Amino acid sequence: MPRPTGPCTVHRVEPLTDQQIRSSFVNCTKGEASRLKLPLDFAELPWQDLDFLGWVDPGAPLRAHLVVPRAEGPLGITLRVPATSRTSAVKSSLCQVCLTGHASSGVTLLAAPLAGSRGREGNTVGIYVCADLACSLYVRGKRQPKLRAGRHEESLTVEGRIERMTANLDAFLAKVTAG
Repeated sequence: MPRPTGPCTVHRVEPLTDQQIRSSFVNCTKGEASRLKLPLDFAELPWQDLDFLGWVDPGAPLRAHLVVPRAEGPLGITLRVPATSRTSAVKSSLCQVCLTGHASSGVTLLAAPLAGSRGREGNTVGIYVCADLACSLYVRGKRQPKLRAGRHEESLTVEGRIERMTANLDAFLAKVTAG
């Protein structure tokens, strides 16, 4: 059954059930989706502030997951987290989804297997993203990045930053789901 791949038209994630989350994944097997662990704070998630649900799997810390709302239903992808490496306390990095600047350890490269046969052949696409996958909270100012120099002020409204973040995430998802 084809999965929805169109751009997100809904900003906020409605509270999702365990089954809705597990059935939304397009780039892993049903068995892998059934074994993933939900976020440890799943019952306390700030759904009203989330434009997508993102978390590092507490049972498999080298796996991360994103679930993005779509008009046709949620779209989930699984990603690989690189093994930790040494980072500089002086350098900073920029998330490609929400454009939040972090100390270099606050941004990580995640690799998503492509959906379908290309993913089964080992093809992936990567993106640099907030290591805690809390882009929605950074955009709204609900969470502050750890930066030595402080955060850049933007002239965009919060709604404008949400639109930009959603567009950036949509562009990445289009790469993952392209047939």
